[in-house]
Amino acid sequence: MTHFLVALIGLLSLAFASARESITIQVKVDGTERSALVFPAPSAGQKSQTKVPLVFCYHGHGGNAQQAARSFALHDAWPEALVVYPQGLPTPGQLTDPEGKRNGWQSMPGNQGDRDLKFFDALLAELHKRYPVDAKRLFVMGHSNGGGFTYLLWATRSKEIAAVAPCAAVGPRVVRQLTPKPCLHLAAKNDPLVLFSWQDKMMAAVKKINDCEENGTPWAKDAIRYEAKDKKAGAAMIQYIHDQGHRYPDQATSLMVRFFRDITPS
Repeated sequence: MTHFLVALIGLLSLAFASARESITIQVKVDGTERSALVFPAPSAGQKSQTKVPLVFCYHGHGGNAQQAARSFALHDAWPEALVVYPQGLPTPGQLTDPEGKRNGWQSMPGNQGDRDLKFFDALLAELHKRYPVDAKRLFVMGHSNGGGFTYLLWATRSKEIAAVAPCAAVGPRVVRQLTPKPCLHLAAKNDPLVLFSWQDKMMAAVKKINDCEENGTPWAKDAIRYEAKDKKAGAAMIQYIHDQGHRYPDQATSLMVRFFRDITPS
């Protein structure tokens, strides 16, 4: 065996040894067993007094928790956080899969008996029982249908959530229920499914809700931050515009982690 292969095996062994281990948490919602893939923070043991941030990560329509963990990988990018990837159920899609054969999330309050909102509530309660969650640093992100559900959670669970990061998504049916909340929206000008014109209108609505300044300042490459006119009454909004179509963009996770880390509990 060459020195190169020995070194490679050693590096791979180290990588696997240092990788965070996941567990599956199950809760019952209206008689249905729901599950989520959870990556506990190393400091989030039951006896620990160190409160940790919590991030809910929602896959898109047709996805699953395991795929989301591989694609988003927020647990690797933010090891200090408790990161959760909930598993959706077969759900009729707004743009595809009208028969609801593939996994997804409700798009409006009342859909599917609010099963996914109830799942969020039950899962959050279970996580509070198991881990020292910092209630002031609860964040939600999602891609596509998961991003739409992120907007729905913002509209219906605003008191629990500190900030949101929807990607390739809109929430026009709940926009009137939104209250000021830090938001990072990621959109592609060439998105063939959730058109940029739709997302552009959504981002304009969020800036109005958050009472943002008209002009923004560079925050990262291809990202503009719009500050609230009154930081006590409004909230900042960041737009990241890319050209990677409907896929989850390469820089999304690093931008989200930076955005969430910047949120200071009040």
